[in-house]
Amino acid sequence: GYIQACRGLMISAVCLGFFGAIFGLVGMKCTKVGGSDQTKAKIACLAGLIFILSGLCSMTSCSLYANRITSEFFDPSFVAQKYELGAALFIGWAGASLCIIGGSIFCFSIAENSNSPRRGYAYNGATSVMSSRTKVHNSVPEKTPPKHFDKNAYV
Repeated sequence: GYIQACRGLMISAVCLGFFGAIFGLVGMKCTKVGGSDQTKAKIACLAGLIFILSGLCSMTSCSLYANRITSEFFDPSFVAQKYELGAALFIGWAGASLCIIGGSIFCFSIAENSNSPRRGYAYNGATSVMSSRTKVHNSVPEKTPPKHFDKNAYV
């Protein structure tokens, strides 16, 4: 019975993670689907909540299975084959933790102050390949550029 409960929790965690990823893609600012910035923020928060729920389902499943394994392992009256904690449980706990952390980051991404305008960076034009510092410390005399520009002048 507990194995079926663990399977059901893991399947629900995978399904919730899939829908969380879809909502996360729609809620990102870099996509054009989803409407205004406020709507996208709400969708991103929903994706974060779904990721947290997915992580909790996965964490519950791994913990339930590990609890059963350890209780059977240390029970002296249990005569069937005893199992130990394996790498899959530790990977499951790590993945669930990452889902919870990622979901909380999604939820807190809407906490950005939207009232302040975004500051853009001014474009100052392209810089020269030879900077003033290079010109001062360069001891090789500069060659004069060729007067005639043909196809071999740049090689």
